[in-house]
Amino acid sequence: MKMDSLILKTTARLLLPNLLLFSLFIFIRGHNEPGGGFIAGLVASAAYALYSIAFDAEQARHVLGIETRLLIGIGLVLALLSGFFSMFGGQAFLVGLWIDLPLPSPFNKVGTPLLFDMGVFLAVVGVTLTFIFALEEVK
Repeated sequence: MKMDSLILKTTARLLLPNLLLFSLFIFIRGHNEPGGGFIAGLVASAAYALYSIAFDAEQARHVLGIETRLLIGIGLVLALLSGFFSMFGGQAFLVGLWIDLPLPSPFNKVGTPLLFDMGVFLAVVGVTLTFIFALEEVK
């Protein structure tokens, strides 16, 4: 369903990068506080959904640059992989492990929860956009 509104198209072009940046903020903030991969994934999906409404699903897929089903697969693999690191260390599955890096906060402590959140983010974006694009392409 393609909308033919100049205002909507201009707004979608302006909001896409801003919503993606906000999604990144929510993702990083959620590493240690409320938020994280799920909410950040929904915000990123909303950005592409708006773009899809303004233009069409095919153009939104092109702007996304990767197949949504591939995002789901990569996200699930990352989330699963984050659990195996603790098992290799002799601990239970999905126990958080951290390493200290000489970087400014919040990047000085990186661990498996960040990898899990990245997997959740990619899976949420993939699933949400798969549904949205499929519903929009139904004529």
